[in-house]
Amino acid sequence: MQSPVDFANVLAEITDPIVMRNFIREILTPKEIDDFALRWQLVKELYRGDTQRTIAARHHISLCKITRGSKILKKKNSVTRNILDKHLKEEEIKQ
Repeated sequence: MQSPVDFANVLAEITDPIVMRNFIREILTPKEIDDFALRWQLVKELYRGDTQRTIAARHHISLCKITRGSKILKKKNSVTRNILDKHLKEEEIKQ
């Protein structure tokens, strides 16, 4: 199936944040956007050291939703961890 590869390539070509936001709003449903945003928030909170139980209570979700992010961040050479390293350093610099 080529569709995920094609979609990833399209995302990689978009360099303008406004175009990216509009594309995401057009291609995904509001629920899909919310789910995606929550997943990103969960991995950021895990990365910062919050416990799974604390995150679950904060967002009123089950631990199962958080487990995937926890496993990803524990993996050696995790792409998500590398992105968070860069993203959160840039956030700190801006503050």
